[in-house]
Amino acid sequence: MMLEDTGERVIPKEMDPTNSLLLEHIARYTFSTPYVKGRVLDLACGTGYGSAMVAKEKKKDIEEIIGIDICSETIKYAIQNYYHPLLTFKQGNVMNPSLKNEIGVFDTILCFETIEHVKDDRAFMERMYELLKPDGTLILSTPFGKGRDYPCGSPFHYFQLSKKEFQELFTSFSEVEIFYQRGVTIEPPREDVYYPLGVAVCRK
Repeated sequence: MMLEDTGERVIPKEMDPTNSLLLEHIARYTFSTPYVKGRVLDLACGTGYGSAMVAKEKKKDIEEIIGIDICSETIKYAIQNYYHPLLTFKQGNVMNPSLKNEIGVFDTILCFETIEHVKDDRAFMERMYELLKPDGTLILSTPFGKGRDYPCGSPFHYFQLSKKEFQELFTSFSEVEIFYQRGVTIEPPREDVYYPLGVAVCRK
């Protein structure tokens, strides 16, 4: 099964292994693995390669991992290409109020490069919070831009949050660590370094 390249979709089997977009996405999954445990949700899992990576690396620490994506064709591709006994792929929309009843709550949620695709980022964060168990961990990333009230250069994004707006997303959480990404490097901020993306690790 072949998937149409939308310009943002990561399809490792059809990409050069040195492709910067692919490497950046793999870096986020690699970064997340020390935090992953219990029931795991990979939200907007895309083609499923990252869910499979986490399942293999953390098989001793997780009960199961569910990969959710809004695109049914992408989920079909994931099912056909990325099998692991602890991994299940399902089509779903996080903004659907019944999703929690369908899939339950989680110890860990991975949510990479997704919030900028949703019109109401505050409602999106409420859903993230609802899907987390008490003491659960959310790892979320997004590209930076001028802010939610300004158009951005990507036709796929409603907005790109400013750094300040990104930090303010997580006020409901008891613990928050903010990291910054440039290429494959994810680190605390350093002076005079340009970081195009933010990565937050938050405990409920």
